[in-house]
Amino acid sequence: MSTVLELLNTALRQAMTIDDRVVLLGEDILDPYGGAFKVTRGLSTAFPERVYTTPVSEAGMVGVASGMALRGLRPVVEIMFGDFLSLAADQLVNHAAKFRWMYNDQLCVPLVIRTPMGGRRGYGPTHSQSLEKHFLGLPGLRVLAPTLFGDPGALLASAILEDDDPVLFVEHKLLYPLTVHNETTLNEFSLSTTNNSAKNSPSAYTTLSPPLSLFPYPSYTLSLRDAPRPVLTMVAYGFMAELCHQAQLHLAYDHEVFTELVIPTQLSPFCLDPVCTSAEQTKRALVIEEGTITLGWGAEVLARLSESIGQNLHAVRRLAALDLPIPASIQLEEMILPGIDQIITMARSMV
Repeated sequence: MSTVLELLNTALRQAMTIDDRVVLLGEDILDPYGGAFKVTRGLSTAFPERVYTTPVSEAGMVGVASGMALRGLRPVVEIMFGDFLSLAADQLVNHAAKFRWMYNDQLCVPLVIRTPMGGRRGYGPTHSQSLEKHFLGLPGLRVLAPTLFGDPGALLASAILEDDDPVLFVEHKLLYPLTVHNETTLNEFSLSTTNNSAKNSPSAYTTLSPPLSLFPYPSYTLSLRDAPRPVLTMVAYGFMAELCHQAQLHLAYDHEVFTELVIPTQLSPFCLDPVCTSAEQTKRALVIEEGTITLGWGAEVLARLSESIGQNLHAVRRLAALDLPIPASIQLEEMILPGIDQIITMARSMV
């Protein structure tokens, strides 16, 4: 079985082998260092003319990569820590995400920006945040988050080779050393894949008719096999999906509370269909994320869910980080970020 880090590294290597337009840019990504989390290790040795180490300027590297994409290349940028995306926000918000519309669909920007997000490593307030919510809902930018469910490498390869619009690829740090789930590790759980549709897409998109499908990336639904009907829908992405899976086990075996977990890989634009399908059956929805709770991804999901099937819902709740900077102390960090115990407690309170 492969770890998430190994699958991402393999995906980058395969993409560069398949398409010589793929180039890598980032800080300290050359061998022998291979990047802060070693996802690019070995690639500068294999493709020395297509791996570029950059100055410490996130705005500069994303700006240069956007220009490369406009000229026909397929650049992949590594931002060393997701916290530093704020330095590249102007290039993303006002340039890369807008060019297709500004130039009447005469060009595209096939750019992928990879970055590690999240805490639980004791890295402190400027290296532990989950800032992806600040880039959700941005027209022209797709936001993806790999998990242990499905194939993170295939997700990345698809974004690099097939997506002609800019993609923000959010990798939680704690996923890197973990192995992806298979039939053995999931054991008595059933995992189904949903190929998303545009049924619940915002009305603005239906009139714009963008050239690509809005929701080409899958969602997954996880439930206990041969168990009573689930009474609660949980929705989570990234590393939080794994914590929710562990909470599912405790809820089922310790408290006889059976749940269904919906795991999207595409956060924006967001397809509500798998969540609606589950919540229409369970009548309850709990959304869990690691970002701060105020004005977060979970709030948007529940708002749209209430608009769609609110009359059929008995309860909706969200669980997220407290609205505080993340401390360097592991003990204090655990108090601020949502964990398995909080998921179990909130789930039980809803049923």
